[in-house]
Order: sequence, then structure tokens, then C-alpha cells
Amino acid sequence: MARNSVMKMIIDDSDSDNELEIFAIAALEEERLNNERQLGLRRGSIQGHTVIYRNRIQGHKRLYQDYFSETPIYPPNLFRRRFWMSRYLFLRILSMVEAYDPYFVQKKDAIGVLGLSSLQKMTAAMRMLAYGVAADSVDDYVRIGESTAIESLQRFVQAVVAIFSDVYLRAPNKDDIAKLLEVGKNRGFPGMLGSIDCMHWKWKNCPTAWKGMYCGHIHEPTIILEAVASYDLWIWHAFFGLPGSHNDINVLERSSVFSLLTEGHAPQVDYSINGNDYTMGYYLADGIYPQWSTFVKTISSPRGNKQIHFAKAQESARKDVERAFGVLQARFSIV
Repeated sequence: MARNSVMKMIIDDSDSDNELEIFAIAALEEERLNNERQLGLRRGSIQGHTVIYRNRIQGHKRLYQDYFSETPIYPPNLFRRRFWMSRYLFLRILSMVEAYDPYFVQKKDAIGVLGLSSLQKMTAAMRMLAYGVAADSVDDYVRIGESTAIESLQRFVQAVVAIFSDVYLRAPNKDDIAKLLEVGKNRGFPGMLGSIDCMHWKWKNCPTAWKGMYCGHIHEPTIILEAVASYDLWIWHAFFGLPGSHNDINVLERSSVFSLLTEGHAPQVDYSINGNDYTMGYYLADGIYPQWSTFVKTISSPRGNKQIHFAKAQESARKDVERAFGVLQARFSIV
């Protein structure tokens, strides 16, 4: 019996208005698809792309069983290796992103078929962020199309910035400052608020016309990130986007790290060194930074045990920001 005849019998026998509407839509959609197949006009959501039946439900079930069920196939250590975070943190971010953006909530389409789940969308976004892979590289496993993966990534990034920036990317409050000062004092640097430095991030897809502006001392297009990081790798100041032809001083002149200080506002800090009282904190920096009282730099050519000891201690503590840069590069290859 022909498919259209079967659909007609189902519609005639249906007692529910909702079922009648669903079957009617399905019948019309099926008829439209058949007509387009005969005429060779069928295309996907992107012009020129053919439609692929991905079986999204099967993709969700496989992903859930592999990593998120009560007895997952892959243990927690493999989850951390492949997602660059623990499962608890992944699910915590997922629940908050779902609450912020309804796009990540699984829905039904016009004929009642379930769409992509939030696990599939966020997994695609995290794989692209962590490994820097193409948008369609996870299609065969997650069952998500290229255009949907790109949209999921964009919405995920926007949601994370909106949800977490006020908590994690902010100036330290009184409690944070007290903790930073206590840790700095124990490390031999009372009054230290963190370490400041710049790093050059390679821009692989830099347009050819812009390469001259973005090439610096490493002779490759780069974008500069200025950051202040604490001992626990908390980056509470980030200034990103200047071309790689700039140096650390040029970046400092354009960033907002000392904007409040220039207006006469600074974190309340009280400490003593060699019997002298100070009320302004400082940051550990390398030799290129200017001779400001807010920077404590190493001694380039130390003489005597006292200077040698200070140089080693300063360079060791300043590795906090270098470690933070290393973690960013290792965990988010997309940049």
C-alpha cells in the first residue's frame, strides 16, 4: 500500500485534534519532499547542501551512555582528558547555560520529533574550543550539522561570558585582596597583588593584507593578550586584541589595568617592608615594564647573595602568569 494511502487512513481514524494536526503536517511535508526529490530541488539549511538523516536520538543516547550515565563506558579520567574538565563542572556549566539560553533546551519540531539535546550542542562547542577542530569534525559522533555546531559554539560562548564574567573576570574584592596579600606575604612578597605580563597568540588564519600589522618579533601574525594572574591561576584582568607588532609597553598604555589608579582609586592595602609602611599594592613584572612604583621587577645582573636571592624569588613568583598562559594555550586550541 502506498505511503500516502497509509497516512490518509491514519488521519481518518484519528480521534485527537493534536494527532490529526501532527499527521497532517507530516503528510504535507512528505508530499513536499517527494516533489522536490523528483524535481531535484531539495537542499539543506545551507544552499547547495543536501539533507542528511543523522538520527540525532541515537547520537544523544550514545553520547549519554559513553560519558554521562550512572555507569559510563569511559571513566572520569578519560572524560577530563577529552573535555578538559571534570564531568561535575561540565554538567554545572550545562545547567546554567540551559537556564540562560532556551536554545540549548531539547525541543520537538513541527512533527513531534526530538531535536538535538543540550549535551550534543555543548559537547560540539567544547570539542571545537578544546581542540580547535573544524565545525563538522564531530558530526559523525555527536550527529550535529556544521551550521548547527557553529551556532551552538557562538551561543555557548555568549552565555558563558554573560553568566560567569561577573564572578571570574573581575577586579578582586576585599576578601580576595586579603587572601592575595596573605599568600604574597608567605611567599616573601608582602603587598603583591599578582603578576602581569603579555603573550603573543598565533593567528593562523590572519588575512594576508593584515599580516604586516600583526607580525612582530616572532615573524608570524599574532594577537596580544595582557593579563594579571594570581598564584591559583585566577586571571582577573585580561586585555586582548592588539596586533602583534606592539610591545608590552604599548599594550599597557592602552589597557585599563590602572584606570582606577589614575583616578585616585586603588585597592586598600596596608603592609610594611623594612620598617616602612605602604598603602599601595604592586605587581611582579619583567624587565620591559617601566620604572613605576606599582611594578616590582627582577634584577637583570644581580650581585651578591642578597640580590641573587631576590632575583630568583621574583622570577619564581612571576611564573604564575606564565603558567596561566600555558593553561589557556593547552586547554583552548581554537584560538
